[in-house]
Amino acid sequence: MTNKFISSTIIILSMFSLLFLLGSYTSGEKMEGKESSTKEGYDLPQRVQSISLNKEYDFAGEKIPLNADTKERLDRELLVNSYWQSSTLLNIKLAKKFFSEIEPILKKEGIPDDFKYLALAESGLRNVTSSAGAKGYWQFLKGAATDYGLEVNSEVDERYHLEKSTQAACKYLKKLKNQFGSWVNAAGAYNMGPTNFSAQCKSQSEDNYFDLNLGEESSRYVFRLVAMKEILKNPEAFGFYVEENQYYDAMPDFYEISVTESIPDMGTFAHKYGVSYRMLKYYNPWLIDNQLTVRNNTYTIKIPKK
Repeated sequence: MTNKFISSTIIILSMFSLLFLLGSYTSGEKMEGKESSTKEGYDLPQRVQSISLNKEYDFAGEKIPLNADTKERLDRELLVNSYWQSSTLLNIKLAKKFFSEIEPILKKEGIPDDFKYLALAESGLRNVTSSAGAKGYWQFLKGAATDYGLEVNSEVDERYHLEKSTQAACKYLKKLKNQFGSWVNAAGAYNMGPTNFSAQCKSQSEDNYFDLNLGEESSRYVFRLVAMKEILKNPEAFGFYVEENQYYDAMPDFYEISVTESIPDMGTFAHKYGVSYRMLKYYNPWLIDNQLTVRNNTYTIKIPKK
């Protein structure tokens, strides 16, 4: 009886093992397929693998030198951004929304197109505030913001104004390029601050970002820009699939009004134009208070079309 029981048990276990292997094989076939989602939209398969650095990389037209050190640093950022799926997927969606507004300004100001990825790295294209108090899409501190022509007070903060803050960033980047000689150095100095970048160059007798021994954040910065560029240029090659109707749209249709008189109550002002307080702020995030004091200037406010 004991031998028969053992034999039966072995046969049953073998059958379960075969069924498991067949199921695994079928799942593997699904993961290898090009389809990224089921009709319900909840099937999110992924294939985790390393990335081959078998090509040349550049930032703003300047070649990234690949050696034992820089390969590891670039590989790290490619892997982190490839497999931090939620963050990168949001970056892809938001880039579709905001890059169309940033790109023409960069082109007009003579700034390489790759610097749109700097705004992405700085803020995730959201109006966030850093622990140091930097704000907006391009993460300006208050002093630097006012130095480059942005208005910052208790009612208005143009660091949250996409067009104006992008124009200010262009002025700043031109200055950094002239000061440090290359666009890569300008990006590094943007992250560290020009005073710190200059001090590091002097103390280490170097004049190239890639040759500087920097702290964790600054050492990763330019490589993060390159990684974001690589992924967003060809997201499907990195396993990111977004249907056209899943992207975030550019700012929907609006018209602009010139405001020459103070607005005592933004809610009443919004309702005057048939929009909600929330939508007024959504289109004009630089209006940070419930009122607007107009002195000897004019403000342009976007009003969404009905």
